[in-house]
Amino acid sequence: MSGFTVAIVGRPNVGKSTLFNRLIEQRKAIVDNISGVTRDRQYGVCEWNGRKFNVIDTGGFVAKTDDVFEKEIKKQVHIALEEANLILFVCDTATGITGQDEDMTILLRRSTKPVLLAVNKVDNSERALEATEFYALGFDQTFFISSISGSGTGDLLDEITKYIPMEEAAIEEQREDWNAMVEEGMREGEEWLEGQNFDDLNETLYEEEAELIEEDWELEDEKDEDGASYDKAPRAQIGLPKIAIIGQPNAGKSTLLNALIGQDRTIVSNIPGTTRDSIHTQYKLFGKEFILIDTAGLRKKKNVHEDLEFYSVIRAIKAMDEADICMMIIDSEKGITAQDISIFSLATRKGKGIVIMMNKWDLVEKETNTARDYEAMIKQRIAPFNDVPVIFISATEKQRIFQGIEKALQVYDARNRRIKTSALNDAMLKEIQYYPPPMSRGHAVKIKFATQLPTAFPTFVFFANHPDAIKDAYKKFLENKIRSHFDFNGVPIRIFFRKK
Repeated sequence: MSGFTVAIVGRPNVGKSTLFNRLIEQRKAIVDNISGVTRDRQYGVCEWNGRKFNVIDTGGFVAKTDDVFEKEIKKQVHIALEEANLILFVCDTATGITGQDEDMTILLRRSTKPVLLAVNKVDNSERALEATEFYALGFDQTFFISSISGSGTGDLLDEITKYIPMEEAAIEEQREDWNAMVEEGMREGEEWLEGQNFDDLNETLYEEEAELIEEDWELEDEKDEDGASYDKAPRAQIGLPKIAIIGQPNAGKSTLLNALIGQDRTIVSNIPGTTRDSIHTQYKLFGKEFILIDTAGLRKKKNVHEDLEFYSVIRAIKAMDEADICMMIIDSEKGITAQDISIFSLATRKGKGIVIMMNKWDLVEKETNTARDYEAMIKQRIAPFNDVPVIFISATEKQRIFQGIEKALQVYDARNRRIKTSALNDAMLKEIQYYPPPMSRGHAVKIKFATQLPTAFPTFVFFANHPDAIKDAYKKFLENKIRSHFDFNGVPIRIFFRKK
């Protein structure tokens, strides 16, 4: 990843995730008193005294172990150490120096990167005295901190910012100086600015900024396959697409993420519930750029008994709220279940674009029309909203996984599409005239016109003389006609009626 990066490492249960959350000022990593909560690498950004740097949270390092998760966590720690520019080694003063701390020390001594030792849980003067034994580890820079209260973290951050390269620091200082000069110029008047000879620079900046604004915010007129015009909001205007990978435990979500980015970003095992945190990964390959969010598996609420799984589910739902598109992973061997339908309904209610990906398709016995019949069965189960793309993939074999990404980006574009009011009425009023809404209490229900609202996902309002008399069946008819005229495949549509 680009920019100065700090990796937080140490043995299990010393408070690495608590420190990570404090540095990035978010409750991003799950924290619990039991050992081994964190498994995958978590990334965040910390800002201190005007300097920004990346922070990596890692799982607890255990050098000698037969546990499947601890072996995978060890690999994740090594990856973090390679990515980092500076290493923050966290220990626990409550337990003193342990054999695992010494194993970590031996590993860090082989590294050429600077290491800062942070002795955590130093909450009082007695523990501060006990923490002095960590000088025996032989690190030049040792800090006594408390991740929960924040004690000592200021001095630690001051030291970290000293390691940020001068080029990046100079850029930040130039930005600060420029902002200060502009503010001073606003206070003292234009005469001061004229004396500093900033005219050419300002002119260039204003021209470049104007070009960016025109490029980012100007709407382009395009036409769909049926010739209907619509306004397409460029991606630069609305940020990078965020795609959440959701589904039940052990459906293959983390395997898919690793296959897409070509590296072991998350730990994968056959044990359900392997992923706990929601893992954000920026994808920038083959001319495409977006953010992938791997989430914990969602089980039925009655089956969630542990606090850790509860927190994982909460973060998975928050990731769904944050995302634009949900790639829903279903185990093809098990087929679509009631829990899958519940997850699908949750994403639909939140207005997210949806792509259904049937994973482990390589393990299913197939005949000529197996995929066609399977897709028909899925769409029957998820009705009434069944205008959803279904792709049959194998994450382990990397079959059709990039086709799924292509489809997800198409759904993203459809979700942000804005239909011109003239084009919408040209298409829909003809349909309404051909098949008008049923009469209500002897009165004819007339729909005058329709328009699309500027919301996060497609929402249309139809103006009628008796809006309350229009039934749900006719609302569904209008939705189907909108879908037939305009491409909203995979995108939920909301329709409202108002009195005209």
